[in-house]
Amino acid sequence: MTVILETPADETPTAETAPAAAEPRTFPHRWLGLIAILSATLLNLLDASIVNVAAPAIRAELGGTAATLQWLSAGYTLALAIGLLTGGRLGDMFGRKKVLMIGLAGFLAASLACGAAGTIELLLAARVVQGVFAAVMVPQCFGLIRDMFGRDMGKAYALFGPAIGLATIAGPVVAGVLVDADLLGTGWRSIFLINLPLGAAAVVLGAKILPAGAPAVKGLKLDLGGALLAAAGMCLLLVPLVEGRELGWPAWSIAMLIASVPVLALFTWSQTRRARSGRTALVELSVFKKRSYTSGIAFVVVFFGAITGFSLAVGLFLQLGLGFGPLQASLAMAAWAVGAFIGSGSSAALAPKLGRGVLHVGLATMTAGLAVIWFQFGADTAPGTWALSPAFGVFGIGMGMIFVPLFGIITGDLEDHEVGSASGLLESFQQGAAALGVAGLGTVFFGQFAIGGGAAEAMQAAQLVTGLTVGLTLVAFLVAFGLPKQAKAGH
Repeated sequence: MTVILETPADETPTAETAPAAAEPRTFPHRWLGLIAILSATLLNLLDASIVNVAAPAIRAELGGTAATLQWLSAGYTLALAIGLLTGGRLGDMFGRKKVLMIGLAGFLAASLACGAAGTIELLLAARVVQGVFAAVMVPQCFGLIRDMFGRDMGKAYALFGPAIGLATIAGPVVAGVLVDADLLGTGWRSIFLINLPLGAAAVVLGAKILPAGAPAVKGLKLDLGGALLAAAGMCLLLVPLVEGRELGWPAWSIAMLIASVPVLALFTWSQTRRARSGRTALVELSVFKKRSYTSGIAFVVVFFGAITGFSLAVGLFLQLGLGFGPLQASLAMAAWAVGAFIGSGSSAALAPKLGRGVLHVGLATMTAGLAVIWFQFGADTAPGTWALSPAFGVFGIGMGMIFVPLFGIITGDLEDHEVGSASGLLESFQQGAAALGVAGLGTVFFGQFAIGGGAAEAMQAAQLVTGLTVGLTLVAFLVAFGLPKQAKAGH
């Protein structure tokens, strides 16, 4: 996850109707407002990855299969990816503060439902609802920052970027601590219940501080048909990827994969048709005419699919394969989080000088860490708690260097009026890639390792996933040459 700037995707600014961010505006207590916005964003980032370490404990209590463990992550990110296509529109229609408050309230209610779930089916359903409300609140955050800080957005993002870089992969660490602490006997449920006090504080603070802006566009109508087509296409693609291997690839799973192609093609055609007829489309397709932007989409899909799938596989390997407890697993991955924080902070200084070169430096650093991890997974003896920490730290530094500047670089060649739509679309692709990474690399892991298998089998599966992650990182390295050399001004 990286910081993106979102402008209303449904209208094209002109010289007379320039975005509000271009004018210096001052809001009282705007730094307190930023804390509320940052809290909402971090809730989403933590919950996107927090189940990776807690999944075995959840399965031990509620049951489920290997596919269930994948859906605990994929269900959330899939709902978020689909919902983001319409989440930004709701802010334009009803006002960003109002929609953010609704999104936060819904997210907290879904978190309570997750923590109280008595069956695995209810938990999976609540996770999907969480993803939907996250898609409602996340797009409002960046628009509100633009409204409150104007030309001073850079000051806000100086705090925002490193925090997001750390939170992106801090979920497993937080989960391990909470599950092991077993606060008031809540066990794994505490990873969801902890959202309640944090989110409630954000709601109270945001309600008092954030500016209550008017709807950006009057009379706007949502493209519900397009949203349904996008949802259908993504489900047709991801459901068989998660379920197919465990069920022996039945005919229906192959049929769903094949059907996803025409459904997604129909979605693209519908968006083109709406745009040509002057109606509001979910996606601004004009940005696809620029090679640098399409290269950016490819980079986002490969990069975020790789790191999300790898994170899930590592969390499962440490617990199901090596028998680590949640706290022990989180300690083993703590260096990853620390490295990401360091990398995110350093990229802020390096990106203006290196431009897209900072992405290559980050990817090379990631590859170096992955290479060491690959050799460790291929050793005769299983690694201990701290043995993986140095390589995880190197991998995290490289990953963190990419988070903050990425979307600004990808949108470097776009016109100002295209940035909002393009950024929102990239965010949706990012979440879709995360779900795809969980499905794809998770399927590879469980294809080599059966739950209950030994450490040697788990190490073989983890080494295969690590090797594939190295390959995907190298692909991202090559794709990065197609990106703009410098970030968009203001990012």
